[in-house]
Amino acid sequence: MTEFDRIRVLWPDHLGLARGKYLPTHLAPNGTGHAAAVFSLQYDRSFAPAPGSFIDAGFPDVHATMDPESLRPGWDDDRTGVAVADLSMHHEPYTFSSRHALRKAIADWHELGYTPKIGIELEGYVLEPDGDGGWKPWDTPGSYVYGTGPLVDPSGLLDDIMRTAGRSGISVESINAEFDNAQFEMTLEYTDALKAADDAFLFRMLARERAMAHGLRMTFMGQPLNNLSGSGVHVNFSFVDADGNNPLADAAAADGLSSLAHSCLAGLCQHHQAMTALLCPTVNAYRRVQMGGFAGVRASWGYDHRAVGNRVPPPRGVGTRIENRTADGAVSTHTAVAAVLQAARLGLVNNIECPSPEQGDGFENPVTDVLSANTLPEALRHLEADATFVNAVGPDLVANFVFIKDIEWASFTEANPTWANDDGTVTTAWELDTYQHYH
Repeated sequence: MTEFDRIRVLWPDHLGLARGKYLPTHLAPNGTGHAAAVFSLQYDRSFAPAPGSFIDAGFPDVHATMDPESLRPGWDDDRTGVAVADLSMHHEPYTFSSRHALRKAIADWHELGYTPKIGIELEGYVLEPDGDGGWKPWDTPGSYVYGTGPLVDPSGLLDDIMRTAGRSGISVESINAEFDNAQFEMTLEYTDALKAADDAFLFRMLARERAMAHGLRMTFMGQPLNNLSGSGVHVNFSFVDADGNNPLADAAAADGLSSLAHSCLAGLCQHHQAMTALLCPTVNAYRRVQMGGFAGVRASWGYDHRAVGNRVPPPRGVGTRIENRTADGAVSTHTAVAAVLQAARLGLVNNIECPSPEQGDGFENPVTDVLSANTLPEALRHLEADATFVNAVGPDLVANFVFIKDIEWASFTEANPTWANDDGTVTTAWELDTYQHYH
């Protein structure tokens, strides 16, 4: 750490935001305290007595301890390092933490003899000032899906993000223009599960801060713009077994997939509705979770199929993986990976039968009618009803999440008494004011 004179110690909160402190390098290994009451906060900074916040017990601290393995060069300047911290209270893991939930999911798979590997795909829009104090899509009139170069990145913002990420130890696999103007897909390299979630967590902050330096704004909100595509997060996963092999693959099987792969798909489909709340954690997320799109709405799976909740891409052998397509762009990456890994694990340990894959187009006569909820409170009720999944992810985290999100919905409905503006897809001023500053 001697090359740095300060460390930016960050950790993911209950909203997926990066809380933390700058610490001088010689003090950073000691960690630092933060009020646990952070876990009671809404986006508008209002407090509520959420589980885990301990605001009725004198506002005590949680302790953030820097993980030396996560230390890497920061992007503030060349003398600042950045690290992702674990949270504890009274020398025990703070069980309301999403990073703790992911550590638990990884440990649960280790007990079965497997090490999870994760690759995360992110989507987001670049915005520019509209001249009236608001924001509009970045002017990229030559943009098209899978576009690259100045026509889609006129100021070199994405070049800057990609190179800065590399200097900060975040390996970017690819960046390209997505379907709509000013929308981009940013894919990070496959790696160990905790590092993958940490990298995605830091990458989104890095990308937003580099956009700010260009006089622009990058948003990962699920549906920041009306009449344009939504932005999601795709969680790809596989495993390494004790012999160094990918146990999702089976060369002797007709489809190249092992019984473990089919069990994982079964768990993902079985717990799809419960997962939705954690994967789509904002009011705005349900503008994107609409029928007729590619947001992973159905509790289904298919071979190289983009209209299902869980896609099995073409590579087999060492490259075999499963891609969950449901998560919203504003999701906490640690929570998302934990939820996907736990749902998949439950398919194995509970011997859930794998449903048939989607064979049609996924829209007409689909293989299943089990869908994600249409609104945040419906999704919360699905989550609460699935005790097996809640216990796997972590009941403390879920209790805090449900408490906070019920209040979030109440705040929204107070400002917007009816949800279905037009056809239910119109993003309101409340959503932009609440989420766009932070996601």
